[in-house]
Amino acid sequence: MGNTLTCCVSPNASPKLGRRAGSTELYCASDIYEAASGDAVAVAPAAVEPAELDFGEGEGHHLQHISDREMPEDLALESNPSDHPRASTIFLSKSQTDVREKRKSNHLNHVSPGQLTKKYSSCSTIFLDDSTVSQPNLRTTVKCVTLAIYYHIKNRDANRSLDIFDERSHPLTREKVPEEYFKHDPEHKFIYRFVRTLFSAAQLTAECAIVTLVYLERLLTYAEIDICPTNWKRIVLGAILLASKVWDDQAVWNVDYCQILKDITVEDMNEMERHFLELLQFNINVPASVYAKYYFDLRSLADDNNLNFLFAPLSKERAQNLEAISRLCEDKDLCRAAMRRSFSADNFIGIQRSKAILS
Repeated sequence: MGNTLTCCVSPNASPKLGRRAGSTELYCASDIYEAASGDAVAVAPAAVEPAELDFGEGEGHHLQHISDREMPEDLALESNPSDHPRASTIFLSKSQTDVREKRKSNHLNHVSPGQLTKKYSSCSTIFLDDSTVSQPNLRTTVKCVTLAIYYHIKNRDANRSLDIFDERSHPLTREKVPEEYFKHDPEHKFIYRFVRTLFSAAQLTAECAIVTLVYLERLLTYAEIDICPTNWKRIVLGAILLASKVWDDQAVWNVDYCQILKDITVEDMNEMERHFLELLQFNINVPASVYAKYYFDLRSLADDNNLNFLFAPLSKERAQNLEAISRLCEDKDLCRAAMRRSFSADNFIGIQRSKAILS
């Protein structure tokens, strides 16, 4: 992960988009507004004043750790799902209301579940999908993340917002948007189309989608705002922009988003990204435990809403690959244990490294 925030005003495209030069021309203005409208940016964060040091008698010099400054003082760490691995994710809690109502309605109306489409393993056959916590499936992950955003909007507590994210004050298109548009919650398919367009044009990964959701929930918690019809596109765009820069070593530059979203300016994106970072208290750290929690909660959300992952029977070739990976991990753990005991060569007797052949 390259933790580098970039503010670019250069007219040249970034190295990442350069690999697919000319492909962004396929997105016209009307498609972008329906499917992908928004822009975000990166501006160098303002310098943080060093905390005053107390040089008391008999006490060492106490320097405040950066992680202590990143957390707002009025927020308990355990209550923030984007910071603490044990805290329940907000999107999963908001989705449970709809899930319970759907199940209750099906029970009262005697609705048959229909033909079972989910595949289950048996003694003779094992079904596996191609999505793991380290390599999630891009299409399914984006669908789950956009479904989480949909539940955030639908079951929001209020309509608290900030001007920098308000699409009425900072439109994403030159075309006038009817006021009626902001009075209705967007459907899941429109949110998915918007995010999918950005991910496809910027060549973002599935891991970036999960980090995007982490930043989105962190923003809502820290800034005490709600995601609603007037601000969801700009909030999502800001989270995607920041996540791509933190996660990807070859991040898409802000000017590249102006090629995807023709009606937005680099200055607007820079301003929005600066506000996004300030509202996050510049806390862009995503622990591995938090990332894993969001991944598995997204899988639970998919299961509750019948968004099935693509399952396939375990083949002999794939079983051999899994076995090779398992042996490789076991050998690495054994080597680390031997190194901890002693640097003597006696500890390495019997330790052999297996070569994992991955397809």
